[in-house]
Amino acid sequence: MRKFVIDTSLFVNPASRISFGKDPKSAVKGFIKKVKNKNAEFFMPPSIFAELTNFVGTEIEKLELVVKKRSPNMYSMYLPAAIVYSFIEDIRRRLNKGLRLAEEFAVDNSSENDPKLQKLRQKYRESMRTGLVDSTEDFELILLAKDLEATLVSGDEGVLKFASQIGCEILNATKFAGLIKTLK
Repeated sequence: MRKFVIDTSLFVNPASRISFGKDPKSAVKGFIKKVKNKNAEFFMPPSIFAELTNFVGTEIEKLELVVKKRSPNMYSMYLPAAIVYSFIEDIRRRLNKGLRLAEEFAVDNSSENDPKLQKLRQKYRESMRTGLVDSTEDFELILLAKDLEATLVSGDEGVLKFASQIGCEILNATKFAGLIKTLK
């Protein structure tokens, strides 16, 4: 039986949820309908359930009947030092890039700050968060997939990249609906 660890992005990212529903609540309903009676198991860490609840409200109760809530066994897992080393280097590079953006803004400070501040925020988010595991929820998701030897389904490029580096099977959430059709 195939195992899948599901990320919030499957339901909240418009590109990922399109095959399940037009909004997060309808995507949860569509997901439940499509995976019923499939020869597969679906999992989420409790932190991801909590995060998803903010988007879908009481629909989470229906999802809990189909998706198992489970935490990874973090105390018995091995992560290669090279991966952690690379992660730290990436953080340092991003911090330095963010600092340069802030310095650029400070040097060019004028009375027209609002549009420049908005541009700074956008560029800062892009340089600091895109392609990076940036939350404990994301890390739990990856560790659960590793722990269960399951396929990690996410639309978050940072989550997919890190999971791939530690040897997890990954699947971009945009392709998940197509895979579900092939399951018996």
